[in-house]
Amino acid sequence: MAPTGPPTDGRTAPPLESSSMSMLDLDKFRATPLQHDPYDFLCVPGFVKKEHLEALHRDYPKVDKPGSIPLGVFPQGPSFDAMIEELKGPEVCKAFSEKFGVDLSRYPTMFTARGMCRATDGKIHPDSASKVITVLIYMNPPWEATGGRLRILRSQNLEDYAAEVPPEEGTLMCFRRSDTSWHGHYPFEGQRRAIQMNWVKGGVYIWHEQWRHRIGAWAKGVFGGESKGY
Repeated sequence: MAPTGPPTDGRTAPPLESSSMSMLDLDKFRATPLQHDPYDFLCVPGFVKKEHLEALHRDYPKVDKPGSIPLGVFPQGPSFDAMIEELKGPEVCKAFSEKFGVDLSRYPTMFTARGMCRATDGKIHPDSASKVITVLIYMNPPWEATGGRLRILRSQNLEDYAAEVPPEEGTLMCFRRSDTSWHGHYPFEGQRRAIQMNWVKGGVYIWHEQWRHRIGAWAKGVFGGESKGY
């Protein structure tokens, strides 16, 4: 087990992003080509390293409602916190900046988590214009259902798709937002975990979205409702 305190012999403790401590396989991410049909996206199964999955399942936010929930609304554990900190870090920002050819250090990040899916979720949409890059990390067992598989769409037709992504544990899906970055999935009802990270245009948008999602989570719990698809 790694020591819990700083080194006592004058050495410097390794950063979180060092290869021995990283929870994320950035080498696999860098080696995966960016797809351009119908828009810029890529999918990386195994982006979250296998040895960390058990702890992340245990520490995932206890989301028992549909919709995108801001972090901190439901209890979450230390390994989940550690992964979020790594996602916020400079190595991840650099890797995504190089992949998409945009300096993402200029943009703040926003995080939400999903835990439950309703049969009315998965509506086709391109994402808000305030988003620059959308990142999804799925945290589910091997996916047998036909519904709930995210499709990268060429149009507002679920059958007109370039790729289909089962939302299985450790899988990353990311894309550059545009007016035609259509995506969605066929209905599924039950547990469907996904972490969403966005680089966005400005902190005011984050504040607005965090409050919108908090109110939305409350409303869905009381009145029901539907969500867009990730």
